[in-house]
Amino acid sequence: MPKDLHENVCSEKIFSKIYNTYSKDLYNYLYYKYGESLGPNDKMQDAFIKLLDNCKKVTPAKAKGFLFSVAKNMMLNEIKHQKVVLRYREIKPKEYTNESPEFIIEQKQFLRKYQNALAGLTEDQRVAFLLNKVEGKKHSEIAEMLGVTRKAVENRIYTAYKKLKNEIEGFK
Repeated sequence: MPKDLHENVCSEKIFSKIYNTYSKDLYNYLYYKYGESLGPNDKMQDAFIKLLDNCKKVTPAKAKGFLFSVAKNMMLNEIKHQKVVLRYREIKPKEYTNESPEFIIEQKQFLRKYQNALAGLTEDQRVAFLLNKVEGKKHSEIAEMLGVTRKAVENRIYTAYKKLKNEIEGFK
């Protein structure tokens, strides 16, 4: 029994030969068994990438089996994923809340007041305030983004907060 000169498929020449030999068969196998909707071409390509990632462990004689096993497992994983997606698509969000109607109305009114108060701020104040409170950016990060000093950012945020507090009762 002659010994393989190449123990793995890492060589570009060997890998190319394996690709040219098995790519069409692998694609056809995946297409005919699982259909077009699961992306047989992508799974075929991914299987060859896995082969390349594991090229030192796979001998040329075992490359075909490796490719077909990996591609089949990828397709089965995709099928499982699609089932989960369908299951969650069927779940409808509940159309009721535990909040009282008064609370919901107050919440909408507060949101409207908040939006009006934000619109009343200068652009510099609004940008600094929202970057800090909504995005969670630090004063130094905001200063760097806006190209101003840290003190200027602190002043803008403080002034915006003061105006919002004066315009909206219960603003904290």
